[in-house]
Amino acid sequence: MKDEKTQTMLEPGVVRGNWWHRLDDGRVQCDLCPRLCKLHEDQRGFCFVRQERDGGISLTAYGRASGFCIDPIEKKPLNHFYPGTSVLSFGTAGCNLGCRFCQNWDISKSRETARLSEWAAPMDIAATASRTGCRSIAFTYNDPVIFAEYAIDSAVAAHDLGLKTVAVTAGYIMPEARRAFFAHMDAANVDLKAFTETFYHKLCFAALTPVLDTLVWLKRETDVWIEVTTLLIPGQNDSEDEIARLCDWFVEHLGPETPLHVTAFHPDFRMTGIAATPASTLSRARRQAKAAGLHHVYTGNVYDAEGQSTYCAGCGVLLIERNGYHLGKWNLGVGGKCNRCGVGLSGHFDAAPGDWGPRRQPVRV
Repeated sequence: MKDEKTQTMLEPGVVRGNWWHRLDDGRVQCDLCPRLCKLHEDQRGFCFVRQERDGGISLTAYGRASGFCIDPIEKKPLNHFYPGTSVLSFGTAGCNLGCRFCQNWDISKSRETARLSEWAAPMDIAATASRTGCRSIAFTYNDPVIFAEYAIDSAVAAHDLGLKTVAVTAGYIMPEARRAFFAHMDAANVDLKAFTETFYHKLCFAALTPVLDTLVWLKRETDVWIEVTTLLIPGQNDSEDEIARLCDWFVEHLGPETPLHVTAFHPDFRMTGIAATPASTLSRARRQAKAAGLHHVYTGNVYDAEGQSTYCAGCGVLLIERNGYHLGKWNLGVGGKCNRCGVGLSGHFDAAPGDWGPRRQPVRV
């Protein structure tokens, strides 16, 4: 089935989904992500929210969210997409990856529809974001790929009100669905879990190659602003060799101007026996990445004002000072150019930064 402009509501919270086809043995194959789940009658896919119903695939989380919250855009994390502005964030339940280290496991690993406690139509989400002064809407907390129909309709409603849209995703999606999904996104933070197939297979129950394909496609074929995050886990994906290979690939395929965020792991979900990532590991990874040619490398989940601030790729001057989610000095001129040397900073910037700060404000839609 191809992307449709309107969704057929089967019952409250359930719509006929897109991207599937029937198999000769009577099962239905979901073609949304590389898992290609093959489902018998009433069976749910790995992601939990997509289910075989009446000979097709249905999304069972349409209009149903695990909660809404206004966040700083830097929390997504996006450092080059209207810094200092607020973003209305929401997700549903489930995920199409099975990361043993998931930091949002209570949402992404949920197998209970009761977890979806908030009801909101796409137009209501957009109206709430506009009313509360948000610059954008973010599909996050769990991966929006699995609730693509709901995210797309919400993105269309957001654009109708002049809002921007953000996908926080692992990028695990098939090409046909990818085109339809990202056609409605202005920015994305893509979670690159590691740079080995072994890591993806053993710790995420997924594969690396489709994620790299998504990143390259986003960079080369779309206008979506992308930033990349890699959570560094001690002894798993933080070796100098792996980071070196990741950075070499990054520079070649995404370009040195694309921001990379290296963030700290904390013990959670199925990996409570591994210690939290030392700040020194993030600093070393940041030095490695910059030495490899990346212009903008950020540290996350630790206190590191230097590692979270933005510097000019031309002259090295401080462009955007960050202390956590507080913004300080701002040395960007018209068009996002350095006030000292005139070199442009890649991304999307207003003439002045937003003033939302570090607030996290739950909101009802």
